[in-house]
Amino acid sequence: MDGKVKSAIRPGIRVSIVLKKDQCSGMLTEGIVKEILTNSPTHPHGIKVRLENGEVGRVKHIL
Repeated sequence: MDGKVKSAIRPGIRVSIVLKKDQCSGMLTEGIVKEILTNSPTHPHGIKVRLENGEVGRVKHIL
């Protein structure tokens, strides 16, 4: 499942995100969602979240 719809993402789920510094390479980082940062119900590049380890990025896959 992709991460473009906010209703599919909740704190506590495991996701793969792309960090701002990794947008060119497309390298993904896995982690647990701590909070959702995007206000709109959808986003074409993925919903922005903060992981429990503090990293911020856009959700590419819900695991």
